[in-house]
Amino acid sequence: MPAPSAARSARRWLRTATPPSLLIAAGLALWQLVVTADSINPQLLPGPWLISRSSWDDRADIWPAIGVTTEEAVLGMTVAVVVAVLIAVSIDSFRSVRGSFYPVIVASQTVPIIALAPLVLVWWGFGLLPKIILVALFSFFPITVGLVQGLGSADPDAINLLRTMRAGRWQLLTRVKLPNALPQFFTGLKISVTYAYSAASVAEFVGGMQG
Repeated sequence: MPAPSAARSARRWLRTATPPSLLIAAGLALWQLVVTADSINPQLLPGPWLISRSSWDDRADIWPAIGVTTEEAVLGMTVAVVVAVLIAVSIDSFRSVRGSFYPVIVASQTVPIIALAPLVLVWWGFGLLPKIILVALFSFFPITVGLVQGLGSADPDAINLLRTMRAGRWQLLTRVKLPNALPQFFTGLKISVTYAYSAASVAEFVGGMQG
């Protein structure tokens, strides 16, 4: 029984992974073809083969740099998740918080990271802390929005049932609202991961010693 199940899982994975893999391979081949056919200066537009070869030659420096950037992204994401959960629960629980905080949170995302990064580095220096702050600032928003929507879309019948059983606010949150919000939470988390690495890279570009 496990063998057919594993085979089905492998076939399903192949059906999912094959189209994007083929598209990426075709794009890389076209890129290399254009660079080679037009004899484009590698300093202006290097081809994927040159990039991969140079990356392999510099692997002794690249892997430690990847580790530093990943550390910044993971720590920043951890802070972002904690902040997002606290803000989302507060917004869902208190109408006054929703009216005052939610517009400010939305407006904060209009500030470009390239403009905010130098200020954060000036305020907190060039160490690890400002990079974690930048990652958290630009990663918490999708998680917060997803959680707010998920908490607000909890089944009202289930909430009313628990209230008739004298359930408190904490019980409503942990038994109904948070489980209902998990799909939106993980969707926001997947989006935030890309934001985290982008923010960490920009912070290192502006004022990083490593990464």
